[in-house]
Amino acid sequence: MSIVGLITARGGSKGIPGKNIIRCAGKPLLQYSCEAALRSRLDRVILSTDDAAIADVGRACGVEVPFMRPATLSADDTTSIAVMRHALEWLRSEASEPEAMMLLQPTSPLRTNRHVDESILLFRERAADTVVSVVEVPHRFHPLSIMREHSGELHAFEGDRITVTRRQDLTPLFARNGPAVLLVTPAQLDAGHFYGGRVVGYPMNALDSIDIDTIEDLQLAEYFLLRRSH
Repeated sequence: MSIVGLITARGGSKGIPGKNIIRCAGKPLLQYSCEAALRSRLDRVILSTDDAAIADVGRACGVEVPFMRPATLSADDTTSIAVMRHALEWLRSEASEPEAMMLLQPTSPLRTNRHVDESILLFRERAADTVVSVVEVPHRFHPLSIMREHSGELHAFEGDRITVTRRQDLTPLFARNGPAVLLVTPAQLDAGHFYGGRVVGYPMNALDSIDIDTIEDLQLAEYFLLRRSH
């Protein structure tokens, strides 16, 4: 059975206008995700977009753009699961039921084909329903390190008293990193959720987890992409 990569890139972006195809280290941002996907073991790579300029960049990179996403699925509040379900319905209309679909958002330019391939391997080895890329939470943001303010005083976020715990004694915690990789079975999508079954985390380091949301994120990613290319 096949695993289909779905790159999602709508045209509207308020934080950074034209974000998905803005230049980053000499390439459109979208191109990094296209290249990583095409170099990976994904059986098929599809771009879901509502924007003609984004579609042109995707085609130039070599990914499929077999449909244009409707405006009803391109609003600010459109969920990723709705976009993935739309693509799944299209695949089924072509009699092409995948083993799983991998969401690849174009805002993770330091994600590589290695991350994609390792996620696929983990998905199959662990018989997962979902594989999601995560980054370890820095110890200073651990719940035991967080405090809240009340009436001008600091109090423990959890528990009755502020505690001082050595970093090596803290239980590792993980947070979704964008996510850079999200691999999901059709059954999960049909049920309307990403995390309803057996969920396995795929750890990535903080650098590869950079997610472009602001101009500062873009500048940081560009800096490391240029260093990586030398």
